[in-house]
Amino acid sequence: MTKPMRIPEFKSEQEEARWYDENQSELLAQLERAAKDGSLRRSTLARRGLTPTTTIRLDPSDIELAKLQAEAHGLRYQTYLKMIIHRALLLESAKNLKAEKTGKR
Repeated sequence: MTKPMRIPEFKSEQEEARWYDENQSELLAQLERAAKDGSLRRSTLARRGLTPTTTIRLDPSDIELAKLQAEAHGLRYQTYLKMIIHRALLLESAKNLKAEKTGKR
């Protein structure tokens, strides 16, 4: 088993995104080696193949806005959109839970 790459401490999301983008080939090679030698553990990368694909149609202006905002964060726009959707779902769940606890729905 080869020694895993050391992931540095990042000063910003943009720096982190850049590092992962620049090291994709080595990270993929390590993932493939780990899968082959049986040392792969459950993580985001290990679950990637289990993530269902969903297609949605978005207004072109929303996509352009997402691209601009994603670029400001050093992210790809699809990743940024997934983050936004995830946050919105968590906020809605928290709001619903609070409403259930207070009896206000």
